[in-house]
Amino acid sequence: MSLDLFGNVQGLNRLAKRRLKNLYRKREPLHSLVTVETARQLLDLSKEIGRQVGILVTRRGTIEYVIVGDRERIKIPKLSSARLGRARFRGLRLIHTHLNGELLTKEDLTDLALLQLDLVACLSEDKGLGGEVVHVGYLVPQNRKDALWDFLGPMPVKELHIDFMDFINDLEDEFVKARGFQYEIDGERERCLVVSVPPREMGFDLDEHLAELAALCESAGVEVKDVVIQRIKQPDPRFLIGKGKLEETIIRSQQMGIDLLLFDRELSPSQIRNISSITELKVVDRNQLILDIFARRAKTKEAKIQVELAQLRYILPRLGERDVAFSRLTGGIGGRGPGETKLELDRRRIKQRISYLEEKLEEIRFVRARKREKRKASSIPVVSIVGYTNSGKSTLLNVLTGSSVETGERPFSTLNPTSRLIRYPYSRSIILTDTVGFIRNLPSVLLEAFLATLEELNDADLLIHLVDASDKHFEEKIVEVDRILSLLKITEKKKILVFNKIDRVDRTFIHRLEERFDCVAISCLRKEGLVALLERIEREIAHSFFPVELA
Repeated sequence: MSLDLFGNVQGLNRLAKRRLKNLYRKREPLHSLVTVETARQLLDLSKEIGRQVGILVTRRGTIEYVIVGDRERIKIPKLSSARLGRARFRGLRLIHTHLNGELLTKEDLTDLALLQLDLVACLSEDKGLGGEVVHVGYLVPQNRKDALWDFLGPMPVKELHIDFMDFINDLEDEFVKARGFQYEIDGERERCLVVSVPPREMGFDLDEHLAELAALCESAGVEVKDVVIQRIKQPDPRFLIGKGKLEETIIRSQQMGIDLLLFDRELSPSQIRNISSITELKVVDRNQLILDIFARRAKTKEAKIQVELAQLRYILPRLGERDVAFSRLTGGIGGRGPGETKLELDRRRIKQRISYLEEKLEEIRFVRARKREKRKASSIPVVSIVGYTNSGKSTLLNVLTGSSVETGERPFSTLNPTSRLIRYPYSRSIILTDTVGFIRNLPSVLLEAFLATLEELNDADLLIHLVDASDKHFEEKIVEVDRILSLLKITEKKKILVFNKIDRVDRTFIHRLEERFDCVAISCLRKEGLVALLERIEREIAHSFFPVELA
């Protein structure tokens, strides 16, 4: 309980301040929303000082805050989020005065929704209705058609005959049923609302973009419950989208029992802080989602170092002294990898940790360099498989080498490079290497952190660029992979374009691909076209390693 008045107390005399502080000594009856006595006392004080006066009352009936505003509004203090959950309110109700006899305002109702208050009530005087009048607003679940909130009154306070505890418990039960929660089944699965801000450019396929984002969410163990699409000329520097649209989205999310807001664009440090300042929901962007997937997949020491380094580099500029955005990331999306303890480190210690991880990564690069030198000395050609994520790179490695590298129909199944020695036709050996998949707008921190992995490509004698033939956007993804290879400055290497998953498309389409791209068409699932691929590999590297003419 706070014994200090909150809000605009400038100009109040000692007597007024003392009378306001005396409200802390009051205790509302457990089952009463507000008593006539408390309503009368608040209205008298409000008229005396010419300002709105409010109280925040717990379910135990104790007054947590006494708030003094101006004539038109009050400002609610920062509140604890300890009680919040998918179907629970904050456990506080706001009761405040209106001096001009008006009902609840849009601002009152926005506070109700954004702060997830039990309810909000305004008090005013109306002699025609018998003195003290109350107007009550409360949130309603999504199954109530076209409504975010509902009302009681306006009515005289003395006629407000409801049992507050029964009322609020029944309301929370209604939210549980409406949201269909089964805590014992999916309690670990976070529910998100996606906020998409598509670019204003020709040829941008929003459906494909959202499908890829949904696949990333599935890979991260997140359930997408809804998508809000906001087309804007210029991003809002404070909130990315307009504040009004953001508040509407937050209210909608809370009504649906959403755990986090996922933005499909990178949020600046200030935008994360500003958005987090008006909602208790976790706020993450696409980059954090990708980082989280990498944190889930990281199994080896090297991969864990790379992921932690990427996350800390991403967090550092977004970690202000009083930043609340990352204080909520105590689990789930955005909270893996470094973990809770490291997220609480100050800037100096985070920088020290980054330096330590960079040294470890340099050691890994040194060891890799030694291994590469040994491979060069053995004159065994190295072939690296590259491609867009989920194109089947690990599956191809398994089929050609008899390995059991983890695979899956999900983005970023492979994080760590895997090399295997195989013999191809004519009994010659090659080293085949699997690499991490690429994706559009790969976060720069990830590209930097995974240089140790991608350095393997520098020593490859041949690249197999694997493409999902069943993907209708395969051409854009070919371009994206080539762009990332260009960033890595390895565009001059020999490369074979290989179309995988031809079992999912018709033969006419396959023939057109082969004619247009001079490619090899295969199906890892049916083990089709693999001999032709191995023969093509041999032809491409034969002159470099085996100048003898093939029979």
